[in-house]
Amino acid sequence: MTPRGRCIAAILLALSAAALIGFAALLVGAKPMSAEAAIHALFAPDRDIDAIIVWTLRMPRSIAAFIAGAALAVAGLLLQVITRNPLAAPDLTGVSAGAVLLIVFTFVVFPAVSSAVYPFIGMAGGLLALALTIWTARSGRAAPPHLALSGITVSLFLNAMTAYILIRGAPQSPSVLFWLSGGFQGRSWRQVSYMLPWIAIGIGAALASHRVLGLLALGDEAAAGMGLNTARWKLFLLLCAAALVAGVTPVAGPIAFIGLAVPHLVRLLRPVDAVSAILLNASLGGAILVAADAFARSAAAPREIPVSIFTALIGGPVFLYLVQRRQPLPGRGTAR
Repeated sequence: MTPRGRCIAAILLALSAAALIGFAALLVGAKPMSAEAAIHALFAPDRDIDAIIVWTLRMPRSIAAFIAGAALAVAGLLLQVITRNPLAAPDLTGVSAGAVLLIVFTFVVFPAVSSAVYPFIGMAGGLLALALTIWTARSGRAAPPHLALSGITVSLFLNAMTAYILIRGAPQSPSVLFWLSGGFQGRSWRQVSYMLPWIAIGIGAALASHRVLGLLALGDEAAAGMGLNTARWKLFLLLCAAALVAGVTPVAGPIAFIGLAVPHLVRLLRPVDAVSAILLNASLGGAILVAADAFARSAAAPREIPVSIFTALIGGPVFLYLVQRRQPLPGRGTAR
C-alpha cells in the first residue's frame, strides 16, 4: 500500500471507529437500550421514548463530541507547527483557560449578552492568553520546556481568576460547574449548530493553507527564503487555532490533552503531507473524544463523569513522555 493509501485507510478506519463507538454510546446511559431498539429509533423513528432519547439527547451529544475532538486536535497541530514546539496545545498554552476566563467574566458581569457572542469572546481571550504565554517564555526563546512551564503557569493563574469570579458573582449551578470540568451532558442540536460554523471555518482555512503549513514545518528561515511572509501567515493560523477553540469552549468547556496527544499519535502514522495530517488529526481526535464521552456517561451511570478525566488518562502519559525526552521532536515534518 502506498503512503497516501495508508493515510486514507487510517482516516476511514478512524471515522468507522467513531461511528461504531457513537452507535454503542446510544445504548448506554441512565436508560439502557438494546441494539435493535437503537436501530429502530435511528431508521424508523416514531414518538416513543427510545426515539426521543436517541434523537434529542444521545445523537447530538456524540456528534458534538466528535466535532469538538476534531477541532481541538487540529488546533493542537496548528499551534505545534506555528511555534515549532511539540508541547504546544490549547490547554498547555493558556488558550483554553483564556477563553474560559473571558466567557465566565462576560456571563457574570454582562448576563444579558447572548450566548451566540461567546465564541467571539472566547477567541479574544484565547489569543490574549497565548500572547501572554509567549511573552512569559521569551527568556527561554520559546524552547519546549519554557513554553510548557509558561503555559501551565498562565493557565493556573487564569483558572484561579475564573474561580474567584465564580465565587464572588456567579450562580453556583451544577450546569456551570460541569461545564468548567468539560463535558457534553445535555448538549442538543442547538449547540451543535453553534459549533459547526467555527469548526468548519477553522479546519477549512487550515486545509486551504496546507502549502503554508508544509513550508513552516521546514523552519522560519527556509519558509522566508521561499518568499513566505511568516509573520502574517503565523498570525492567520493562530486565528484559525483560536477560532477552533472558541467554537468548542462555550459548548463543552475546557477539555484537556486532546490537542497535545492526537498530533503526536498522528505523526506515528507518517502522513504524506499537511492535508493528510489535518484530516488524520480531525478524524482521530473526533474518534477519541467520542470514546471518552461514551466512557464518561457509562462508567458511573446514571451519574456523569467529566470527560476531561478520560482525556487526561490519554494525554497525561503523552505529556510526561514528551517532557522527559532528551531531544524535542524535530521541526522538520511537523506538519506531517
